[in-house]
Amino acid sequence: QVQLVESGGGLVQAGGSLRLSCAASTTITNFIYMGWYHQTPGEQRELVGIITIEGNKNYADSVKGRFTISRDGAKDTVYLQMNSLKTEDTGVYYCAAKTGSGREYWGQGTQVTVSS
Repeated sequence: QVQLVESGGGLVQAGGSLRLSCAASTTITNFIYMGWYHQTPGEQRELVGIITIEGNKNYADSVKGRFTISRDGAKDTVYLQMNSLKTEDTGVYYCAAKTGSGREYWGQGTQVTVSS
């Protein structure tokens, strides 16, 4: 059973930075893409950004220029570097991955709280 474990969330002041990590229990080359999603209470989970197996990256407009996705194949880990954080970035961040056969996996989420 594939597991994705997020870490790195916490409380930060607006304008600050956090780096989230998503460690996979299998080699991340098994996934055609891995991504980060953001969810606030009562709202749908929204895509923050993804990185494909080829290394291509796409971001939501709201985070472009502030957030960066990267990966370390040796550690089977994907990161989300979040800079210039805003209060609206508050929420739970989930890591997701999809295999070539279409199977999706999700982490348990990590809470990010940005105070004003």
